[in-house]
Amino acid sequence: MELNAANYHLGNLILILAAVSWAVAQILKVVIQLLTKRRLDWRQIWASGGMPSSHSAFVSACAASTGMLYGFSSPLFAIAAVVAIVVMYDAANVRKAAGEQAKILNYMMDHWSEMKPELFGKELKELLGHTPMQVIMGALLGVAIGLGGTFLI
Repeated sequence: MELNAANYHLGNLILILAAVSWAVAQILKVVIQLLTKRRLDWRQIWASGGMPSSHSAFVSACAASTGMLYGFSSPLFAIAAVVAIVVMYDAANVRKAAGEQAKILNYMMDHWSEMKPELFGKELKELLGHTPMQVIMGALLGVAIGLGGTFLI
């Protein structure tokens, strides 16, 4: 199934819209942190976790633009939607739980009364996953960019 619109001007439109969605989400993380914590932290551009979920935005834009270009009843949309659901479930549940475990382990390491073993030499990353609201907002951003971007062709 070849669709010329999907390969419009700059290459693969679906991939471009997904990447734009990811980039917008990452930039929004910096802006939201600046507004809420009055701190400009450009490291957020590459960080995982936070509001909105760039993983959710990425896969939702892919699914939404696939649906717009190939039809929401197509097998391609079904595959994109299933992958999006799995990624968003993982972001909100599995990675979130790993972040909570890291928070507890970091607390234990900070309060270790004796000499810390070498195993405890590095602090674990706590912000791995997302709250359900962060996933929803990322998904809405991705759908908006995925659907809106297909109207540009």
